[in-house]
Amino acid sequence: MKILVIGSGGREHALCWKIAQSPRVKKIYCAPGNGGTREVGQNIDIQVDDIQGLLGFALEKKIDLTVVGPELPLVMGIVDTFQKKGLKIFGVNKKSAQLEGSKDFSKGFMKKHDIPTAKYETYENLDEALRGLKEFSYPLVVKADGLCAGKGVVICQNEKEAVKALEDILEKKVFGDQGNKVVVEEFLDGVEASLLCFVSNGKIIPMESAKDYKKIYDGDKGPNTGGVGCYSPSPLFTEEFMTKIHNVLENIEIGLLKENMDFRGVLFIGLMIVKGEPKVLEFNVRFGDPETEVLLPRLESDIVDLFEKTIDNTLKEADLKWKDHICLTVIATSEGYPGDYKMGFEIYGIDRLDEEIILFHNGTKYLDGKTFTMGGRVLSITALGETLDDARDRVYSSIEGINFRGMNFRKDIGKTK
Repeated sequence: MKILVIGSGGREHALCWKIAQSPRVKKIYCAPGNGGTREVGQNIDIQVDDIQGLLGFALEKKIDLTVVGPELPLVMGIVDTFQKKGLKIFGVNKKSAQLEGSKDFSKGFMKKHDIPTAKYETYENLDEALRGLKEFSYPLVVKADGLCAGKGVVICQNEKEAVKALEDILEKKVFGDQGNKVVVEEFLDGVEASLLCFVSNGKIIPMESAKDYKKIYDGDKGPNTGGVGCYSPSPLFTEEFMTKIHNVLENIEIGLLKENMDFRGVLFIGLMIVKGEPKVLEFNVRFGDPETEVLLPRLESDIVDLFEKTIDNTLKEADLKWKDHICLTVIATSEGYPGDYKMGFEIYGIDRLDEEIILFHNGTKYLDGKTFTMGGRVLSITALGETLDDARDRVYSSIEGINFRGMNFRKDIGKTK
């Protein structure tokens, strides 16, 4: 088989790495890829939003299966476009992608189908939104409706901050058309959790759990990031909690059926556990990052088989087989991330890592035999272990051997005391 993976982050490197383990695969292309994907496939200089360019490449190379990593091409309708040309592609269609592409649509879906979530209202007019603030207490959350590259969510501690957020989005158009609507939402105080699931033939099949670290500094301090560490499985997902989650999943399945979505792909459910009860914060319609970097090393099944069965609506829970090991990843970031940062610095030490370390590249570029930083999140240093402490020790003993100018990383990923 010839496979095309779309994307350029740690998620896509992990996907390429896992796909390469399938005996069915002869060639992997990654568009546009990064300094790590080139080690398991061939990078192709086509951007993720160039749908026609990607389509032309897939037709020219007679690609057997395309795997979509990021949300943008899904929201743009790449799956529908490929399917019309008879191409096999793993990812959700444009209609289903609205669950991530529009926060208003997503919240409406939850409300309509009795999926527990935070109280909310949607506004298109600034004056109406300002008046609507009286219906909420502080803190509250203001969300631009569209994707906004993950930056369209503001937690407001008081009225002044809420007014500024609404003015920025609706009046100043800081997110352009992605902010034509805003969702004002009740702030949920609890423990954040997430669950990735395959969805096939109307059934939601959960993957193993993972615990993500969003804050940039140790002790969960500082601003939110795209995720700077993760481990799997998560201790939050006990049998009792999974029973509660099962009820939520059933309502989502009913909603997908009633909305006639034909959802085939990955559903990432962002949860807040409030007094022991799960509430849905958001939906994503693709693999998470860095969750993918700790889930795929634990996956024993051939991932290409899982992709094809999902597309063919034949996937069963028994098809997913997992290692008992714990997997942990720590992400090395550029100085200044998640704010402004510089890149283009050479990375040293990655060629001398122990064999037990799995290194996924998030934002790198390979040039003339050297690897350089090309993003805020740069490397995911990953290891499997019999215990959490074992995996943690392996990662942290290796990360000290990696260096680039301004390199930062959290020291407390997976720390239990």
